[in-house]
Amino acid sequence: MTESDAREEICRVGRSLYERGYVHATAGNISVRDGAGMLISPTRTTPDAITPDTIVAMGLDQAAPGASSEWALHAALYQARPEFGAIVHTHCDYCTALACLNESLPAFHYMILQFGGPDVRCAPYVTFGTPELAHVAVAAMAGRRACLLANHGMIAAGPDLNEAVAAAHLLEQLARQFLLARAAGVPRLLTDAEMAAAAARFGWY
Repeated sequence: MTESDAREEICRVGRSLYERGYVHATAGNISVRDGAGMLISPTRTTPDAITPDTIVAMGLDQAAPGASSEWALHAALYQARPEFGAIVHTHCDYCTALACLNESLPAFHYMILQFGGPDVRCAPYVTFGTPELAHVAVAAMAGRRACLLANHGMIAAGPDLNEAVAAAHLLEQLARQFLLARAAGVPRLLTDAEMAAAAARFGWY
């Protein structure tokens, strides 16, 4: 994908997340790996107002003028996880509600395996836009491609932007289903053996 195409894709995804209600006002950000650096959505801009020329091209080691306040979060994940080609961070309702309980998403459904393991961890609360937040997010996403951020939101990644967005959609769906199930009773969690069997079945797909 060319840089021009990547800029257009970030704008398209931003509009899509905004229309779905995953992003409110200026909360949330999107990035795509670009060689040794990244392209990231701008700070203080609503997704429906982002244009290709407002996307910030930058390295992974220091802030750039106009870049999202969460640039360090994205940069740290790209540095730690070379397989990641795109990252989506939102404050979508159900993920954020669960994150505000400071709880991970447990093995209540086998689709949790799509994120790389038997749960989606919740990183402890750290002030937004800080290197410390980047550090706890990298730790929470070890072996995973998504995590919750306590009292904040969620982050999802993938080899490309389509995969990262799909992961974000799936995580929000599962968070919603888990909270609905818990509102009705106590969800039954799958055992390690049941999750292992489901993981083996995924090998058929």
